[in-house]
Formats: sequence, C-alpha cells, structure tokens
Amino acid sequence: MRRAHSVEQVRAAERALMASLPEGALMQRAAAGLAYAVIDHLGGAYGKRVVLLVGSGDNGGDALYAGALLARRGAWVEAWLLSDRAHAGGVAALRAAGGHCVGLDTGSFVPHETGSTDGGAARRADATLVEPGERQRARVETNTVDVVIDGIVGIGGKPGLRPEAEAALEGLAGVPVVAVDTPSGVCVDTGEIDGAHVSADLTVSFGTYKPCHLLDPAASACGTVRLVDIGLELPAPIIESLEAVDVAALMPRPAPDVHKYSRGVVGLRVGSATYPGAALLAVSGANTGLAGMVRYVGTASEWVKRLHPEVVGDGQAQAWVVGSGSADGANSALAFARASGVPLVIDADSLRPLTGPLGVPAILTPHAGELAALIREDRGDIEARPLHYARLAAKRFDAVVLLKGRRTTIASPDPDTPVRVNTTGTSWLATAGSGDVLGGLIGSLLAAGLAPIDAASAGAWLHGAAATLASAGGPVTASGVAAAIPAVIRSLPAVSPPSR
Repeated sequence: MRRAHSVEQVRAAERALMASLPEGALMQRAAAGLAYAVIDHLGGAYGKRVVLLVGSGDNGGDALYAGALLARRGAWVEAWLLSDRAHAGGVAALRAAGGHCVGLDTGSFVPHETGSTDGGAARRADATLVEPGERQRARVETNTVDVVIDGIVGIGGKPGLRPEAEAALEGLAGVPVVAVDTPSGVCVDTGEIDGAHVSADLTVSFGTYKPCHLLDPAASACGTVRLVDIGLELPAPIIESLEAVDVAALMPRPAPDVHKYSRGVVGLRVGSATYPGAALLAVSGANTGLAGMVRYVGTASEWVKRLHPEVVGDGQAQAWVVGSGSADGANSALAFARASGVPLVIDADSLRPLTGPLGVPAILTPHAGELAALIREDRGDIEARPLHYARLAAKRFDAVVLLKGRRTTIASPDPDTPVRVNTTGTSWLATAGSGDVLGGLIGSLLAAGLAPIDAASAGAWLHGAAATLASAGGPVTASGVAAAIPAVIRSLPAVSPPSR
C-alpha cells in the first residue's frame, strides 16, 4: 500500500523526530537521500553538470546540501538562488565542496532567525539573508546541463510560481528535472494545479508520499516518485493506493466447503436494444470466476446465453449492477435493484435519476462528464479537482464514488476512510465499453462479500492491470480487458489466508 499524508501530518511528524535528533540532522538525512537518488538517475556523479534552483525554504537547503555531496563526488554544481534568503549552512557546504552560487549578490549575508517563508521550518538549521544586489550571470551553458534539482518551494508553498522561478525554468527548458519532495507550484494536499509549476522527471519524496504524488492533475507533473525513508512516525494516511499484494489480500478465495451460492451471486440489469454490447461487456466483467454465479436480466439475454452459457436468468442476488447501456430502462433497473435491499453498482444511465442517499450500500462509477451532470457542476472543474468532487459526491449520495480518470479516485462517505487512488492502467484503456467491464467486475467483488470501498478499489486495480496485460503496449478493446482479468488474478502474489 502506498500511503500519502497531508502537509500538517508531515510537519507534526518532523517536529517530533527533530526533538530527538541533533540540530540539522534531519535535513542531512533528506539531502543524502536526494543526492543518491540523483546519482542513480544520472548513472553516476563524476563529470555531470548540475543546476540547483534554490528557494527560501527547507527544500532549498535540501538541494544545497545534496549539491555539496554531488560536488564531492565529482559533479560540477551551480546553485541559482531565486530568493534573497537561502540556507546558510547549505550555501557554505556547497561552496566548501567546490560548488558555485549565483543569482542575487551572494557576498552579503546576515543571520536570519524567522524560519522558512514556505512554512517548512521543521528541518531548518539556520538561514541567510542575501542583501539586494546585482544579479550574477550563470557560469554554465544551459545546453550542457545534465539535470536540474528543483528546490524552489516545499510542501508549504502555494500553487503557482514567482516570475523569477518561471524565468529560470524557461532558461533550462528541455533539461531533466528532479523535484525535491514535490514539484514546485502544485497544491500538495489536493493535487490541484493553479498556475505555473515544475514538471519533473523524478520526484524524491521524504518520509512518505504526499497526496499530489498520487492525485491528478498534479501526479502527472511528478514523473517517477522515489520514497526516501527519513525515520518519520506517521498516523493513518489521508490517501492510499493499492498495490498487488493489497489486492491479493482482498481477493475472495473459495474455502474447501463452499458452494456457488455462498461464493456470491451477482445480478446485472444492463444493456438495451440500442446497446446490447454494453450487456455483453458488463457480463464479461462479472463472469470472471470471482463470484459463484452471474445472473442477467435484460433485452440481450440471447446474446449473453450464446457467449456466456453459465450465466443464468432472474433471481435473488447478493449485489446488482445497473445502468450500463440501459437507455430508457435505466430508471426501472435502478428502482428494482434498490428495492432488493442488497448492495448496488450504479453506472452510466442509472446515475441520472439519483437525487440523494439510496438507503442501501452503493458504488457510483461516473466519469467526469456523468458526475458533472449529476451534481450540476462544470466538467472541467471536476477534472481539475477530482479529490474535492469525489468526496463531495460521496457525502451527498452516502455512497462510495469511483470517479474515473487517468488516476481513478475512490471516495467513501465516511470522512475518516482514506480516499483511494488507482494507478494501474494504460491510456489505451480509453476505449468504448471499458467502463461496462469495470462495473461488472466490481459487482462480482461486491457479491463475493467485499466492502464497497474494497470492491471498488480492487476492481479498479484489476481492471487497469488487465488493460496493461492485454494491451502489451498497443491497442486494446474492452473485450480484451475482460478476457485478461483471470490471468491478472492468477499472477497476484501469494498471501497467507486470514486466521479464523
């Protein structure tokens, strides 16, 4: 499980750890982890040319100390000071190691005790104030730079960048970027982007993942995220992302004495005369062996029987899936399933009549356009703020909301349950019918006994992993995704069965 913690949680953990460490030790840990991550990224340090973009906060100090270590390993390092405040110890360490500082006149330093202007004072050992002066010319030709280390602002920074930071980044366009903790300019706690920001090839995060590493749109600016352990003790996260071992632990595994009914029966009221393919795809997603029986009720019965002879007709179920391609029958399908009193997966057309809580456990699976119509908000705003709107909808409908996207966001109506973000999948998954497969797959997990938040997040993980397997780097269809699900389940790591 990848766990992400808020800025407030990280700051509290840093303060607690610093109380037990010598002054400046935590920054040295972070800087060493950063430096070695950069060395791995470059394939070595000797002879490499490194530019540090240094702001006024702790991230600037991390970058300076990391730069000093790189310089001692034979790299040519130049720090561009983008503020009149910089970390004194870091500047001194970089110069002592043979590195250079340019930007404002670096010859006039006075002590500064007020802490970090970006709110990250926890790791600060000391600071310097650079008196106003003439800017110096950078000594390096930017087309010879091997890597830029983004130490502009830290986790307390506001979204957007100041003009001097934008100008520096523009001058280094095309050079690979390693971000310190988070890409400067993104909103750390929400994953939102408002204005100019760094787009990193690698982000080195200290102690824990931050929400912006997992949540879109900011996650797309992070590149590969590498976690450096600095010894923080942290509480429960606010964001989670399942990994293969977590999904394996959630999978329903038949006991020796089970039968088809005890393994769960999933029912589907999906498809229509207009969209019979939606029924076939949803049934394909459900009929992967995770539940003991699949029932189908709808106009595509003959098609379903032909392709899935083990699927049966109407009857009782432990979970119902409704809405996919249902067209004019969506309202009646929802009303029937809701009256059954069992958990529901509600997709596509059956989302439209919703006005509030359903009175039964439910998983809603909208994409941004469907959610926009449901809650009367702008689609673009939902795509820019998926965490906010997934939480809002989960609270309004008292249901788990799976908001589809590049990084699918899954929110529980319980505010104390961490939001889950799915990171599996491929852009080839943006294909007609893939959502129908997902709805059926989640329904089978729900019928097999998984809690709604687990069924939704495990289903999204399997769906994305199946798309990656079926795609093999190229195009994939929804049918191919459904066919690959059993192979993905077989490939999951072995886990010990829960104790009875």
